[in-house]
Amino acid sequence: MATIKVHGSPYSTATMRVTATLYEKQIEFEFFNINMRNGEHKKEPFISLNPFGQVPAFEDGDLKLFESRAITQYINHEYADKGTKLTSSDSKKLAIMGVWSEVESHHFDQVASKLVWELGIKTLFGIPLDPKIVEENEAKLDSILDVYEKRLSESKYFGGDSFTLVDLHHLPPLHYLMKSQSKKLFESRPHVSAWVADITARPAWSEVLAMIPN
Repeated sequence: MATIKVHGSPYSTATMRVTATLYEKQIEFEFFNINMRNGEHKKEPFISLNPFGQVPAFEDGDLKLFESRAITQYINHEYADKGTKLTSSDSKKLAIMGVWSEVESHHFDQVASKLVWELGIKTLFGIPLDPKIVEENEAKLDSILDVYEKRLSESKYFGGDSFTLVDLHHLPPLHYLMKSQSKKLFESRPHVSAWVADITARPAWSEVLAMIPN
């Protein structure tokens, strides 16, 4: 039996970050589906794993973690010799990865998560979207993607010539945004568009998407 346990929702972008990393590293894990519609993430026993009541929560033997990026970093370091190498041993390349990791979490995801909620999750729950929020955040995303286009014209991936955690962390919001009206912002930029096509075609990502119920 797998010692790693992931407690989350297959629809959750944060959960997808963790499962994508596990599939890239070719690590077996046990998945416990948390029914967020029923508020299971705000109740025991889940709340004892993540006191903030947000998915995912993660267990590896006696180790218990929450916060998806902290979990992916742990998997990457603890299982460095398995599957895809998602980082670099070169200090300068690590520094570049660090810069774009910060950009992803503090710039891209702040905007993308609002658009995912409006254009993706609300649709699943049958909630009307807020056009003003969509318009404001698409304008912000447009500016961010200008920066992305320049970076990706200089480098195949954000961390250099190889796919890393920085690229992987973008995949969950891209899943929703590329099925929405926002996809035009990505498709209109050739280097961004090529990068999206590249990373979304990875076999490990297909395994993540296969977890989502039809």
